[in-house]
Amino acid sequence: MRLERILLVVYALVLIWSAISPKDYFTWALEVFPAIIALAVLWATRSRFEFTPLVYVLVTIHCCILMVGGHYTYAEVPLFDWLSEVMGWERNNYDKVGHFAQGFVPAMITREVLVRKKVVSGKAWLNVMIVALCLSISAMYEFLEWMVAELTGESAEAFLGTQGYAWDTQADMLFATVGAIVAIAALGKFHDKQLKAVTL
Repeated sequence: MRLERILLVVYALVLIWSAISPKDYFTWALEVFPAIIALAVLWATRSRFEFTPLVYVLVTIHCCILMVGGHYTYAEVPLFDWLSEVMGWERNNYDKVGHFAQGFVPAMITREVLVRKKVVSGKAWLNVMIVALCLSISAMYEFLEWMVAELTGESAEAFLGTQGYAWDTQADMLFATVGAIVAIAALGKFHDKQLKAVTL
């Protein structure tokens, strides 16, 4: 319970900061909306399905990534402007952090739901389902970006954040897929320990 309160405070502080004089309020709303939906869903379902501490921490981190991107726009996060100069990148790659997280964090959420609800039997099929669902989420988000761009025209440029990169959509989905695979490989055993504590 104490951890949840700390995470809520962190979430609230970053949200308030991100809402103060963002680069563009329209882009801010588009980028931060998923973080607000995530909080609402987790809050509404907490009594019926309480997630492991790991998932709550990861969701908070992901929300913070979204809020930072919303404040500056993904193409203009200062730290990644500096990294672009140091690393010789041709673009600001903060959006790739967001898309990596878009695979990494949903992978753990999906894993928890599938394991606890006993949807899939066998670790191999479990991992396949997790990666496939995360790739589907990434693809749906790309569809959403496309729809917003079609409906709003030039004002969606900051939301799309392609920065002139022709293969941005494909790269975004690749980063999400890699994020899901890395999450399973890096956190699977630790997650299993927390799942045992929750299901006891």
